[in-house]
Amino acid sequence: MATSSKNQRHPEIARIGRSAHKAFGQRDKFREGAYYSSRETIRFSATAIRAVHRHEMAEGRKLVAQAGEAVHNQRELLKKQPGLYNAGFVQDAQKEFAEASCLVAIIAGEPVPTPEQLKVEYAPFLNGIGETVGELRRYVLDSLRRDDFSRCEELMEAMDEVYNMLVTIDYPDAITGGLRRTTDMVRGVLERTRGDLTLTLRQRALEQRLANL
Repeated sequence: MATSSKNQRHPEIARIGRSAHKAFGQRDKFREGAYYSSRETIRFSATAIRAVHRHEMAEGRKLVAQAGEAVHNQRELLKKQPGLYNAGFVQDAQKEFAEASCLVAIIAGEPVPTPEQLKVEYAPFLNGIGETVGELRRYVLDSLRRDDFSRCEELMEAMDEVYNMLVTIDYPDAITGGLRRTTDMVRGVLERTRGDLTLTLRQRALEQRLANL
Protein backbone atom coordinates (compact mmCIF):
# COMPACT_ATOMS: atom_id res chain seq x y z
CA MET A 1 0.00 0.00 0.00
CA ALA A 2 1.36 3.44 -0.96
CA THR A 3 2.10 5.85 1.85
CA SER A 4 1.46 9.58 1.51
CA SER A 5 4.41 11.93 1.88
CA LYS A 6 2.92 13.24 5.13
CA ASN A 7 2.92 9.78 6.68
CA GLN A 8 6.32 8.63 5.46
CA ARG A 9 8.36 7.29 8.31
CA HIS A 10 11.60 7.82 6.36
CA PRO A 11 11.17 10.69 3.86
CA GLU A 12 14.91 10.56 3.18
CA ILE A 13 14.32 7.37 1.16
CA ALA A 14 12.22 9.30 -1.36
CA ARG A 15 14.88 12.00 -1.51
CA ILE A 16 17.49 9.33 -2.26
CA GLY A 17 15.31 8.10 -5.10
CA ARG A 18 15.00 11.59 -6.59
CA SER A 19 18.75 12.08 -6.31
CA ALA A 20 19.34 8.73 -7.99
CA HIS A 21 17.09 9.71 -10.90
CA LYS A 22 19.06 12.92 -11.35
CA ALA A 23 22.47 11.20 -11.10
CA PHE A 24 21.55 8.38 -13.47
CA GLY A 25 19.96 10.81 -15.92
CA GLN A 26 23.17 12.82 -16.11
CA ARG A 27 25.29 9.68 -16.38
CA ASP A 28 23.10 8.32 -19.17
CA LYS A 29 23.38 11.59 -21.07
CA PHE A 30 27.17 11.48 -20.92
CA ARG A 31 27.16 7.79 -21.79
CA GLU A 32 25.18 8.45 -24.95
CA GLY A 33 27.61 11.18 -25.98
CA ALA A 34 30.62 8.98 -25.26
CA TYR A 35 29.06 6.06 -27.14
CA TYR A 36 28.51 8.25 -30.19
CA SER A 37 32.17 9.34 -30.06
CA SER A 38 33.21 5.68 -29.89
CA ARG A 39 31.19 4.84 -32.99
CA GLU A 40 32.75 7.79 -34.81
CA THR A 41 36.25 6.73 -33.76
CA ILE A 42 35.72 3.15 -34.91
CA ARG A 43 34.20 4.27 -38.21
CA PHE A 44 37.04 6.67 -39.02
CA SER A 45 39.66 4.11 -37.97
CA ALA A 46 38.19 1.29 -40.05
CA THR A 47 37.91 3.55 -43.09
CA ALA A 48 41.52 4.69 -42.59
CA ILE A 49 42.69 1.07 -42.63
CA ARG A 50 40.80 0.44 -45.87
CA ALA A 51 42.41 3.54 -47.37
CA VAL A 52 45.88 2.24 -46.48
CA HIS A 53 45.17 -1.04 -48.27
CA ARG A 54 44.09 0.96 -51.31
CA HIS A 55 47.43 2.84 -51.08
CA GLU A 56 45.59 6.09 -50.39
CA MET A 57 47.90 7.27 -47.63
CA ALA A 58 46.79 10.91 -47.65
CA GLU A 59 43.20 9.80 -47.10
CA GLY A 60 44.34 7.37 -44.41
CA ARG A 61 46.14 10.13 -42.53
CA LYS A 62 43.10 12.40 -42.78
CA LEU A 63 40.81 9.72 -41.38
CA VAL A 64 43.21 8.88 -38.55
CA ALA A 65 43.26 12.57 -37.63
CA GLN A 66 39.45 12.57 -37.55
CA ALA A 67 39.48 9.48 -35.35
CA GLY A 68 41.90 11.28 -33.05
CA GLU A 69 39.52 14.22 -32.78
CA ALA A 70 36.70 11.86 -31.81
CA VAL A 71 38.91 10.28 -29.13
CA HIS A 72 39.78 13.75 -27.83
CA ASN A 73 36.11 14.77 -27.72
CA GLN A 74 35.24 11.62 -25.83
CA ARG A 75 38.03 12.15 -23.32
CA GLU A 76 36.89 15.73 -22.67
CA LEU A 77 33.29 14.59 -22.26
CA LEU A 78 34.20 11.86 -19.78
CA LYS A 79 36.12 14.23 -17.53
CA LYS A 80 32.71 14.94 -16.00
CA GLN A 81 31.91 11.23 -15.69
CA PRO A 82 35.25 9.46 -15.12
CA GLY A 83 33.47 6.30 -14.04
CA LEU A 84 32.58 5.65 -17.69
CA TYR A 85 36.17 5.90 -18.91
CA ASN A 86 36.87 2.18 -18.49
CA ALA A 87 33.65 1.12 -20.21
CA GLY A 88 34.14 -1.47 -22.93
CA PHE A 89 33.02 0.79 -25.77
CA VAL A 90 35.56 3.45 -24.74
CA GLN A 91 38.42 0.95 -24.69
CA ASP A 92 37.31 -0.56 -28.01
CA ALA A 93 37.40 2.85 -29.67
CA GLN A 94 40.89 3.55 -28.35
CA LYS A 95 42.05 0.15 -29.58
CA GLU A 96 40.74 0.75 -33.10
CA PHE A 97 42.32 4.21 -33.17
CA ALA A 98 45.66 2.79 -32.03
CA GLU A 99 45.49 0.05 -34.68
CA ALA A 100 44.82 2.50 -37.50
CA SER A 101 47.46 4.97 -36.26
CA CYS A 102 50.15 2.30 -35.98
CA LEU A 103 49.30 0.84 -39.40
CA VAL A 104 49.57 4.23 -41.11
CA ALA A 105 52.91 4.89 -39.41
CA ILE A 106 54.43 1.50 -40.26
CA ILE A 107 53.30 1.52 -43.88
CA ALA A 108 54.54 5.10 -44.26
CA GLY A 109 57.91 4.12 -42.77
CA GLU A 110 57.48 6.51 -39.86
CA PRO A 111 58.03 6.04 -36.11
CA VAL A 112 55.18 4.23 -34.40
CA PRO A 113 53.21 6.65 -32.20
CA THR A 114 53.25 6.09 -28.46
CA PRO A 115 50.18 5.74 -26.23
CA GLU A 116 51.07 9.12 -24.76
CA GLN A 117 51.12 10.74 -28.19
CA LEU A 118 47.77 9.20 -29.08
CA LYS A 119 46.44 9.94 -25.58
CA VAL A 120 45.07 6.42 -25.11
CA GLU A 121 45.55 3.87 -22.35
CA TYR A 122 48.22 1.17 -22.57
CA ALA A 123 45.83 -1.81 -22.64
CA PRO A 124 43.85 -0.71 -25.72
CA PHE A 125 47.05 0.54 -27.37
CA LEU A 126 48.82 -2.81 -26.99
CA ASN A 127 45.80 -4.74 -28.22
CA GLY A 128 45.50 -2.28 -31.09
CA ILE A 129 49.11 -2.58 -32.22
CA GLY A 130 48.70 -6.35 -31.94
CA GLU A 131 45.79 -6.24 -34.36
CA THR A 132 47.92 -4.11 -36.67
CA VAL A 133 49.91 -7.29 -37.33
CA GLY A 134 46.85 -8.84 -38.97
CA GLU A 135 46.55 -5.82 -41.26
CA LEU A 136 50.26 -6.02 -42.08
CA ARG A 137 49.78 -9.66 -43.08
CA ARG A 138 47.02 -8.59 -45.43
CA TYR A 139 49.29 -5.88 -46.87
CA VAL A 140 52.12 -8.39 -47.40
CA LEU A 141 49.83 -10.92 -49.09
CA ASP A 142 48.41 -8.23 -51.38
CA SER A 143 51.98 -7.27 -52.28
CA LEU A 144 52.87 -10.89 -53.05
CA ARG A 145 49.87 -11.19 -55.35
CA ARG A 146 51.18 -8.17 -57.26
CA ASP A 147 54.69 -9.69 -57.39
CA ASP A 148 55.89 -6.73 -55.32
CA PHE A 149 58.51 -8.03 -52.90
CA SER A 150 60.11 -4.66 -52.17
CA ARG A 151 58.81 -4.20 -48.63
CA CYS A 152 57.80 -7.68 -47.53
CA GLU A 153 60.92 -8.34 -45.44
CA GLU A 154 60.69 -4.88 -43.88
CA LEU A 155 57.07 -5.39 -42.86
CA MET A 156 57.85 -8.87 -41.53
CA GLU A 157 60.49 -7.29 -39.31
CA ALA A 158 57.91 -4.83 -37.99
CA MET A 159 55.54 -7.72 -37.25
CA ASP A 160 58.36 -9.52 -35.44
CA GLU A 161 59.12 -6.44 -33.36
CA VAL A 162 55.50 -6.10 -32.30
CA TYR A 163 55.34 -9.75 -31.23
CA ASN A 164 58.68 -9.61 -29.41
CA MET A 165 57.41 -6.64 -27.42
CA LEU A 166 53.96 -8.07 -26.67
CA VAL A 167 55.31 -11.39 -25.43
CA THR A 168 57.15 -9.57 -22.63
CA ILE A 169 53.91 -8.07 -21.25
CA ASP A 170 52.92 -10.77 -18.78
CA TYR A 171 50.21 -9.38 -16.52
CA PRO A 172 46.66 -10.49 -15.68
CA ASP A 173 44.06 -10.06 -18.41
CA ALA A 174 42.05 -7.84 -16.07
CA ILE A 175 44.87 -5.29 -16.37
CA THR A 176 45.85 -5.78 -20.01
CA GLY A 177 42.39 -6.16 -21.51
CA GLY A 178 42.91 -9.75 -22.67
CA LEU A 179 46.33 -9.12 -24.19
CA ARG A 180 47.31 -12.79 -23.99
CA ARG A 181 44.69 -13.66 -26.60
CA THR A 182 45.96 -10.88 -28.83
CA THR A 183 49.56 -12.06 -28.40
CA ASP A 184 48.57 -15.63 -29.29
CA MET A 185 46.81 -14.32 -32.39
CA VAL A 186 49.89 -12.31 -33.37
CA ARG A 187 52.12 -15.38 -33.05
CA GLY A 188 49.84 -17.39 -35.34
CA VAL A 189 49.62 -14.60 -37.91
CA LEU A 190 53.38 -14.14 -37.83
CA GLU A 191 54.08 -17.84 -38.39
CA ARG A 192 51.61 -18.11 -41.26
CA THR A 193 52.90 -14.97 -42.94
CA ARG A 194 56.52 -16.08 -42.62
CA GLY A 195 55.58 -19.41 -44.17
CA ASP A 196 53.68 -17.77 -47.02
CA LEU A 197 56.51 -15.34 -47.74
CA THR A 198 59.19 -18.04 -47.62
CA LEU A 199 57.22 -20.29 -49.97
CA THR A 200 56.59 -17.46 -52.42
CA LEU A 201 60.23 -16.36 -52.44
CA ARG A 202 61.41 -19.92 -53.06
CA GLN A 203 58.92 -20.33 -55.88
CA ARG A 204 60.06 -17.05 -57.39
CA ALA A 205 63.72 -18.10 -57.19
CA LEU A 206 62.87 -21.41 -58.87
CA GLU A 207 60.99 -19.65 -61.65
CA GLN A 208 63.95 -17.34 -62.24
CA ARG A 209 66.36 -20.29 -62.43
CA LEU A 210 64.09 -22.08 -64.90
CA ALA A 211 63.80 -18.92 -66.97
CA ASN A 212 67.59 -18.71 -67.19
CA LEU A 213 68.02 -22.25 -68.50
